[in-house]
Amino acid sequence: MFRIIRLRSCRFSSRTHVSKRAYNVSASSDVEAFLKPAGSSNPGVTYLSLNRPKTKNAISVNLLQQFRDCLEQVRFDKDTRVLIVNSTSDNAFCSGADLIERKSMTQPQVNKFLVDLRSAFSALEGLPFPTIAAIDGPALGGGLEMALSCDLRVAGFAATKIGLTETKLGIIPGAGGTQRLTRLIGVPKAKDLIFTAQALTAHQALDYGVIDYVSEEGKTGLDRALQLAREISLNGPLAVRAAKQAISRAMEFPLEAGLDFERASYEPLLRSKDRIEALEAFKAKRPPQFKGE
Repeated sequence: MFRIIRLRSCRFSSRTHVSKRAYNVSASSDVEAFLKPAGSSNPGVTYLSLNRPKTKNAISVNLLQQFRDCLEQVRFDKDTRVLIVNSTSDNAFCSGADLIERKSMTQPQVNKFLVDLRSAFSALEGLPFPTIAAIDGPALGGGLEMALSCDLRVAGFAATKIGLTETKLGIIPGAGGTQRLTRLIGVPKAKDLIFTAQALTAHQALDYGVIDYVSEEGKTGLDRALQLAREISLNGPLAVRAAKQAISRAMEFPLEAGLDFERASYEPLLRSKDRIEALEAFKAKRPPQFKGE
């Protein structure tokens, strides 16, 4: 039987092997972000669920703290091969910062919130395994910036209001939006979306390259994200992690240095048990059973 743990108190050292038995698996009013295994039929897949449905998961100080604690916890979980960031509500992803709470904050509090938000999204981006944002409703401002910090983005067929709309509020995206969106879709398209503060439908966002997949009609973004996560989780987890490391650093290097980094990421895999298992499975014409070793 799983039990709820207050995430604010969850702290794990880098040597701790975190078991999914410690994860939050149900929502209550004071749990605004929690981890949950995707179930025995989806081994290796973990949900990080946002749980402020009345505000469409507007990012409060409390939600942000719990979100950061979740990231710290799951980072060292050797069982997680793919993380899906989703919502407990099927008509929302994240509407951005909680502007009602923001109005009551002092300037130092606002400054700290922005620093913590940037840190959280950098931690999400830096997770060693693939991450997928399952967008089933508004992903505005900080909500889209959260999704942009994931490796892949999947939207539900009927999802709308996807965009960086901060210029309508007299500000700019301040948690990585100007940088990550530009790197993703290029300078002209990023300027177009941010200058105009457009809120896109799922299919418009797909055309722009903001998201990677749209679910079939009648299906949710989470449905499609889970399908994608299953495909990823079948592959060698050490290889997928190494591939993410090499791809994520690719734009930092000139080509020759990038090729050297790719080789350095490749080399340890040659000595892994997973590689031996893959070769034996290929010879026996059976699916490999990867253990991440």
